[in-house]
Amino acid sequence: MHPKKTQKSNRKIRVGISIGDYNGIGLEVIIKTFSDARMMDVCTPIVYGNLNLVNAYKKSLNVSDFSFFSIKDAAQANPKKANLVEVWDDDAIITFGESKSDAGQKSFLSLEAATKDLASNKIDVLVTAPINKNNIQSEDFSFPGHTEYLANYANEDFPLMILTHGELRVGTITGHVAIKDVASQITEEVILKKIEVMHKTLQQDFSIAHPKIAVLGLNPHSGDNGTIGSEEKEVIIPALKKAEKKGTLVFGPFAADGFFGSPGYKNFDGILAMYHDQGLAPFKTISFDEGVNFTSGLPIVRTSPDHGTAYDIAGLGIASASSFRNAVFSAIDIFKNRKLNKTLIENALSKA
Repeated sequence: MHPKKTQKSNRKIRVGISIGDYNGIGLEVIIKTFSDARMMDVCTPIVYGNLNLVNAYKKSLNVSDFSFFSIKDAAQANPKKANLVEVWDDDAIITFGESKSDAGQKSFLSLEAATKDLASNKIDVLVTAPINKNNIQSEDFSFPGHTEYLANYANEDFPLMILTHGELRVGTITGHVAIKDVASQITEEVILKKIEVMHKTLQQDFSIAHPKIAVLGLNPHSGDNGTIGSEEKEVIIPALKKAEKKGTLVFGPFAADGFFGSPGYKNFDGILAMYHDQGLAPFKTISFDEGVNFTSGLPIVRTSPDHGTAYDIAGLGIASASSFRNAVFSAIDIFKNRKLNKTLIENALSKA
């Protein structure tokens, strides 16, 4: 999935948006974000869904001062409006806070349509609202989450999920993996590749010339020199030494239990945790409602809010749109940084 090249233009960045599970808060935070007309000054939003569904959602939340510009194809998007591509025709019944198979099916149709348009360059970046990872499962979607689906679509073997807010960026060596399977999936090869992806994304997507990367240990106290597990001595430390020989500024492994408890974590441009909750639990404690999930290691830009469907507050109208709004801004910034850094490299090579 490498987007097609187009001629340079000054047009606003086209932000494609999949709606996620419509029984959650996805549509609510989308509507709240683009109800602010200033958002159309910085991007052209293109939401993939169904107008009848959106109107029913708006009615249930008593939203009357906002509407989408309905289109059949992203190429018809109005740069001054919040656009909505009609992906399906049949009506959907909203049952807030409940997991329904139809909501899962529709969330996939929205994601599929947006992903195809991203691949064909009808949109520039993709922002995904939260899905229910259970009800979306089907013959067409048999993945633990967006990250794995997009990596498969792009034919990339080593995507890296990075949670970012301000100067804090936390990635995970393993992704959506059961705890019992984590240790077996941590190999020198995987660690080295994820360090490489983190290093590259910090340079090209965040414009950090010489990034410093911290790596956490797997076991309590980073194994205490092999007393509590051998993965640090046998796998992680050898991998870090190989990365250092390549010139990467990588440090660790640090004991995970106290790493975020002191301000020392702020000395690093990127942090790699060994598994999902080891990295995301402290990140969300520090940055909840503000953080952004960015899928690095892909030829495209995809971000999402750092929260889930939030069934417990769906339909109440109280969901914060901060994380989703930040996801939109982050996607735009990353797209611009990637484009700028590519231009700088091409110019340097042409002068060599």
